[in-house]
Amino acid sequence: MKLISWNVNGIRACIKKGFLDFLKSESPDIICLQETKAHPSQVDADLSKYPHHFWNSAEKKGYSSVAIFSKIQPISVTNGIGVLDNEGRAITLEFEDFYLVNVYTPNSKRDLSRLDLRYNEWDKKFLKHIKKLEESKPVVSAGDLNVAHQEIDIARPQGNKTTATRPGNPGFTDKERKRFSGFLEAGLIDTFRELHPEKVKYSWWSYMMNTRAKNIGWRIDYFLASKILKNKIKKADILTEVMGSDHCPILLEIF
Repeated sequence: MKLISWNVNGIRACIKKGFLDFLKSESPDIICLQETKAHPSQVDADLSKYPHHFWNSAEKKGYSSVAIFSKIQPISVTNGIGVLDNEGRAITLEFEDFYLVNVYTPNSKRDLSRLDLRYNEWDKKFLKHIKKLEESKPVVSAGDLNVAHQEIDIARPQGNKTTATRPGNPGFTDKERKRFSGFLEAGLIDTFRELHPEKVKYSWWSYMMNTRAKNIGWRIDYFLASKILKNKIKKADILTEVMGSDHCPILLEIF
């Protein structure tokens, strides 16, 4: 099974930049999108090869939102995880052999005004949701987690980390990184790092100062998987050559 996850930073804009050509050339079984910034009625695109569409759109128009397009019909569909559900940040699909969770973790914001919400509520609720699902089936979670876990996952760690004199930049604070470590300690696998422990690849670059051309990036998009699936992970990659967003797609082949 071939899965792709992509923060498209506005699906309507991404469609104009080649999204449908990418979908045709890669032809994943399932694609998970984050930050679609749209309701389904606003998207005019030929998705006929993906008969099963699932949207969780924010109440606020043009904000956040996730979607999944699948060639495989799921058994059940659930939106949200019990926190910030009005922002359209999660979809869970149940398939015969596993659950798939598509997630768009809230950014802590430049002033870190949402860091405590992330640390005390969102990340805890997300992990609780995953572990509850694991009681019946393994889980694969795809999405933009808005955190670079280790120094290898960010081009300039020293200027972004928490120190004695500064709280750190959003996406690389001690609190965010601690919560991600907690996901792994709870039995989830960072599939890309599992297969490529020393590889430097990023999935997001700021639009400012030509950072993508200079490869001054962050790895903040992940496929996490239940540890029981470890030996079924065939391929995990970051498709850095694909344009259309400030993020690039990530890929997982499993089973």
